[in-house]
Amino acid sequence: MSAYIRVELQQKIRKHFSECCAYCRTAEFLTAMTFEFEHILPLSAEGETVFENLCFACPSCNRHKSTRQTAIDPESGETVALFHPQQQIWTKHFAWRERGKELKGLTAVGRATIEALQMNRPALVRARGMWIKLGEHPP
Repeated sequence: MSAYIRVELQQKIRKHFSECCAYCRTAEFLTAMTFEFEHILPLSAEGETVFENLCFACPSCNRHKSTRQTAIDPESGETVALFHPQQQIWTKHFAWRERGKELKGLTAVGRATIEALQMNRPALVRARGMWIKLGEHPP
């Protein structure tokens, strides 16, 4: 299910997230993909199409997240809520390691989100390495 998002709201979201994925922080201009407007609380769970429930996401993070709201923290084995880009601060839950090639989860939320959205998959880690050499990453 999709919802119409007004152009003005799309522009506001793009600007708020600096045209980077709210989850993995990939910059849209570095990819050959068009990023998407993602409902943090899915429409299927009665999420609304409002600024506070929308974020800018790369297609990979958006697909892996899908309608998920929770995931398992690989360290504790507990089920925790996924990172909420509008309510939580990215740097409290994630940090760059290896000069920006990989993400490290600083909290259970960060670790679970990295695993669920496969934010350190080999192809993306390799691409980040190339972007670092170009001086374009981390954002």
